Amino acid sequence: MKRSFVRSPYFWAIVTFASIVLIAWIGRENYQPVISGSAAPDFMVLDMEGAEVRLSDFLGEDVLLVNVWATWCGPCLTEMPSMQRLYEQLEGEDFEILAVSIDAPAGAFDLFGREGGDLVTFAEELGLTFAILHNPSGDIQQIYQTTGVPESFVIGKDGVIYKKVAGDTEWDAPENVELIRRLLASD
Repeated sequence: MKRSFVRSPYFWAIVTFASIVLIAWIGRENYQPVISGSAAPDFMVLDMEGAEVRLSDFLGEDVLLVNVWATWCGPCLTEMPSMQRLYEQLEGEDFEILAVSIDAPAGAFDLFGREGGDLVTFAEELGLTFAILHNPSGDIQQIYQTTGVPESFVIGKDGVIYKKVAGDTEWDAPENVELIRRLLASD
C-alpha cells in the first residue's frame, strides 16, 4: 500500500517549519533586541497627575535616561540619589530623566503579591525632582525586554539607545556624565 505524500509526517514537518519561518519573517520588527545601537521603542506611561507621557514626546529635543524601577527594589533605592545628582548637575541642558515605576497602584498588589508603593512619598523622601512616571501594568518591561529592576537606557536625541545598564549604577560617575555631555554636544 502506498501512502500519499500529504499524509507523510515529513510533509507536515516541512509545512510546519516553513510556516514558523514565514510568521517570524513577517513579524521580524517585533523581535528586534533592545540593546545599545538600536532604536528606542516608544512607550506610553502616566505621570503623577495621571497624564499620558510618551517617549516620542522627548525625541529630537532631549537626551534621556529612562530608568525602570520599583519602590520595593533595594538597588533602585540605592541608585536614585546618584540620578538626582546627575539631574542637578545637568540642570538647564536638554536632558531629562524618565523614571518609570512598575509598582502596582497604591493599596493594590502585583502578580507576585508585592504591595503597590506610594510614588509621591518615595520621591519626596529622597528629594527627587526629575519625572517620576508610573506603569502599573509593567508593559515597559516587555517593550524594553528588561530582565529585572532597575534597568536603565541612555537615549540620544536621535532616538538611539547609547547605553543599557541592568542593575544599579552611579549615574553621576564621570563616565556616565561624559557620555551624556557627548550626546548633548552632538546636536
